[in-house]
Amino acid sequence: MKRIQTTRGIFELFTYGEGEPLAVTHHYSEFNEKGSLFAQALAKHYKVYLINLRGAGNSVNAIKDDEYSMNETVKDLDAIRQALSFERWGFAGHSTGGMLAMVYALEFPETLTKIIVGGAAASKLYGDHPDCIYSPKNPNYERIVYIMDALSTTKTSVEERQKLSYEWALMSYHSEENLKLSLSKPNSGKTCGPRLDYFRKIEYPKFDLTEQLASIMVPAFVYSGQYDSQCPVVFGAEIADKIPNAEFWLFENSNHFPFSEEEERFNQFVYATKQEV
Repeated sequence: MKRIQTTRGIFELFTYGEGEPLAVTHHYSEFNEKGSLFAQALAKHYKVYLINLRGAGNSVNAIKDDEYSMNETVKDLDAIRQALSFERWGFAGHSTGGMLAMVYALEFPETLTKIIVGGAAASKLYGDHPDCIYSPKNPNYERIVYIMDALSTTKTSVEERQKLSYEWALMSYHSEENLKLSLSKPNSGKTCGPRLDYFRKIEYPKFDLTEQLASIMVPAFVYSGQYDSQCPVVFGAEIADKIPNAEFWLFENSNHFPFSEEEERFNQFVYATKQEV
């Protein structure tokens, strides 16, 4: 664990692996020394910097809510890069972390070697797709809204948070067996309520990068699970189609977490991202 002083405040991060530097985070998760399954998968081929964003863990707090926005967040990320004295580094993000990767590539392309984008979408349209649990057209919609509301408040007990988090995760795994196996491994990434709240209520309603993707010239590696219930596979394919020369990998036996459900093939994917540089 390190706490890094930057021009935009102090940020907490955790490092894993060896090799070229790769920043990793999720837009509204908080990590600890256990790391994350995603970061650990990447650390087999990179020196990973798993970052607690503003308001998460022991990183600097936000003074204003708009400091949770993606545009402000990528400014924080690039300040961390500068503080670590990297001329360039890669960035990998899963789910809303993948959305953040695209924003980063649009705002600071000259400081990135590559982006890795998984389980993501380029616009809010994923939330209207019937296969998405966040869509009113999906049978899990009312329950997932209840879960997100409960996880966004400190009034929810630790025991209840664990139960609700498991239920949310179960909706996002291809099998409960795979979920239980993942839970037997060191992992962290609890929901950071204020960041989730900002994304849901302020950022999501206007989120749309679709027309900007053609201007991303940073090498991009995109992956999706065939049965992704959060960002259906069509949206991952769209990202890869619209970013020039992006490479797309489909994980045919996965829901939202291919790095957990298809570990061996995901390792091949990560290795391929390294070979292209």
